[in-house]
Amino acid sequence: MRKINGKRLLAIAAFPLLIGALIVPVIIWHDAIWRLFTSAERLHAWVQGWGPWAPIVFICIQAVQVIVFVIPGEVPQIAGGYLFGAWEGTILSVTGILIGSAVSFFLARALGTPFVTALFPREQVDRVRALLVSRSARVVFFLLFLIPGIPKDILCYVAGLTPMRFPFFAAASTLGRLPGIAGSAVIGSAAASSKWLLTGIIAAIAVALFAAGFFLRTRIQGWVEKISGAAEDGAKERKDRPPTGS
Repeated sequence: MRKINGKRLLAIAAFPLLIGALIVPVIIWHDAIWRLFTSAERLHAWVQGWGPWAPIVFICIQAVQVIVFVIPGEVPQIAGGYLFGAWEGTILSVTGILIGSAVSFFLARALGTPFVTALFPREQVDRVRALLVSRSARVVFFLLFLIPGIPKDILCYVAGLTPMRFPFFAAASTLGRLPGIAGSAVIGSAAASSKWLLTGIIAAIAVALFAAGFFLRTRIQGWVEKISGAAEDGAKERKDRPPTGS
């Protein structure tokens, strides 16, 4: 009988435990959670109700929305600017998102590929990992975080499967996300001050950039693969692989 090592057993056990921890609250409070995380105004009011604890609660919300990747991240970022202003909202969002990213990174590093492929499709994980171990991995990693519309959550988990060092991971992911986080905070801050023209202009630019990144993500990923050399590395590996058969 094939022996299962401790790390694999931990990965197998961790996934249903994580899913259970997510599903139970969603089942019990799904309406409240949906209303909360789809409205910057409601999220603002809820966080504000915590009084002096509001900044800590907001940081926790931002950390959770990274780990629980189905939660939209843009609404809390806008709510942060609405509640705390552009500068403080940006700082608090960056802090929470960095904490959540670190948890995702170290979860993947501790539990390995079986855990990550239970969260994301194996083909997608393999494709991202090929980018993150390519010749230009550092540049590629930063660009993937910088480009709007590219899913960031899988990057945090897959990075934990690579030899990437955490200090670089933390710096590159934070700097890459910073323009989007700051822009969302400025939108929230402008809305709180009833600066509707500024709010509309920044929101329109943000939506346009996100839409471009989302709808052109396949082309963008192909371009990133090209500059990374991952495509050539994969082709060379297939060419050098000995033929199989009779």
